[in-house]
Parts: sequence; C-alpha cells; structure tokens
Amino acid sequence: MPYWCHILLVHLTVAGRLVANMAITLNDTFFCESFIIIIMTIQLKNQRGIFFVPDGTEIKEALARVTHLAIGAHPDDIEFMAWHGILEGLADKGKFFAGVTATDGGGSSRIGAYADVTDEEMRLIRLQEQKKAAYLGNYAALASLGYTSAQVREQKREDVKADLKNIIKAARPQVIFTHNLADRHKTHLAVVLLVIEALRELGEEYYPQEFYGGEVWRSLDWLPLSERRAFDVGQRPNLNNALMELYDSQISGGKNYHLATRGRREANATYADAYAPDEASMLELFMDLHPLLEQPQLSPAAYLSGLIDKFKAETLANLASLT
Repeated sequence: MPYWCHILLVHLTVAGRLVANMAITLNDTFFCESFIIIIMTIQLKNQRGIFFVPDGTEIKEALARVTHLAIGAHPDDIEFMAWHGILEGLADKGKFFAGVTATDGGGSSRIGAYADVTDEEMRLIRLQEQKKAAYLGNYAALASLGYTSAQVREQKREDVKADLKNIIKAARPQVIFTHNLADRHKTHLAVVLLVIEALRELGEEYYPQEFYGGEVWRSLDWLPLSERRAFDVGQRPNLNNALMELYDSQISGGKNYHLATRGRREANATYADAYAPDEASMLELFMDLHPLLEQPQLSPAAYLSGLIDKFKAETLANLASLT
C-alpha cells in the first residue's frame, strides 16, 4: 500500500473500522487496497453524512445512472423492503439501484454480543454493515445521511429534506421506494413524509414514473387488490439471504429480521390468491404512493384514510354477501 494510503487510513479509522466521512470537497478518487474512498462534489448537510460508491465511479456520474432509488429510515431498511429494486439493478445492465439511509441507527436496541456496545460504536458498525450490503448488492451508490431519529422526526427535518432533494435531482430515478404510510415506526413515517414533501417541492420534472411504500413495520396484505402492488422477488434467494444476514448487529442484537422478512415474502406469495395455486415463491407488497404526486393537494392522511375506507368497505361487503 502506498505511504499516503497508510496516512489516510489512520485518519479515517476509528476503533478499527473505516469511516469515509470527509468534510473537505475535492474532485478526486483514492484507491487503498480493497477500499474505495470517494471524496465528493455533492455535499450533504450533516457532517456525518457520506456517499459510498462500490465501483469507484465519481459520485455525480454514479447518481446520474440510477434508475431505482430506495430511501429508508435506518441501515437495513432498504434491504428488507426493496429487494425488488435491488434485483432490478442486478438483472438488467440498463438499470441501476441506489440506496439512501436517513439515520445512523446508533440508538438501536441490543443484547448478547452487542449488549455493551455504545451508541457511537453501534453507529459505526451499522455504517459498515450498510456499506457491505451496497457492495454485495452491486449498488450504483449509497448515501448514509447520518442523522439521529430525533433529527429526522423534528430537529433537522429541513436539512434531511434538502439532502433528499439534492440526491433526487442528481439521480432522477424512474422508481422510488420508501416506507408506507401505515408503518407503525414513527421514524419510518417521518421519512416517507419527507420524501413526499421533497418530490412535491421539486415539481413534476423530478417525479418518478413509479413511487412505492414498502413493508417493514406493517404488512400490506390488507390493501385491496386494486390498490396493492406486488412483485415476484423469489429470484436469487441465496443473495437475498446473504444481504439480510449482513446485519448481524440487529440479528444477534435481538431481532430476527431476516427470518421475519423472508417469512413475510413467502406468506405474501401463498396468501395472494385463495382460489389459485402459488404463482411465485416470494412476493413483496407495496402501497402505491404516486397518487400523492398526481394530486399535490391530497394530504397523506387523507390518502391513507381512503385506502382504509376501501379495505373496510371490501371486508364488510364480503360479510354482507353471506348474511
């Protein structure tokens, strides 16, 4: 390794973990053994925010090629809710997947091997897990915005939104995935609301062709069939499993997210149709959020209320038909 790489790694390493968090702005790329550290021209509001490009492409060029963009609240959310988008990037040479994580995940619950890990140590561990996922999933780019959950929900909303707007402007993705409006996690809800606001403020020029809210802290099998979007995600199950299992800090730390997510996708496939054999081994379900772009005066709460009303009407009609 060249001498300058040793010096660079010393300054970028904390507790043995590489941290690509640079406050300077240069147009250059350094290669140190297997690590690719990108020093970008696109700046994020949060000094802890970073871009990571697995193949070393300059960040503006990396984002410009993105066709599918997933925006999640925490490290691991995009792998658990947007496997369809990752698959699209892997299967088609003309499609590129990128991910954005809004928070650093430092405050996550932990037991076992991670019981004594500090929040700062957990932040760095989760950043490394997310970067490994980006490399394994062949992401075109990864943006870790590095905020805390409280900052995303309240304290730094405008900064988070500004970061999202800059990334969307640079990428102009055809498809955006984020959380769904019925998610039980308030940070997830904060993120989907910020994505909607960012897109509305950017205007139609930057609207994606497709805009979906995925399943994490609430399943979407309750959505009426006419409102539900389902994608076959049974391909490459070994890679799917490997991506989810990278998040050891969460799995060994007390949450079997990998098993629950795989089980949900399998259940979605089997319970998709009560009167026909399975057509897929796994399905991801999504809430279509595009009507919120088509109707900018429609509030997210009113849109969700309409979906719940349709579910209620459909369910009561089924009962009424038998009584």
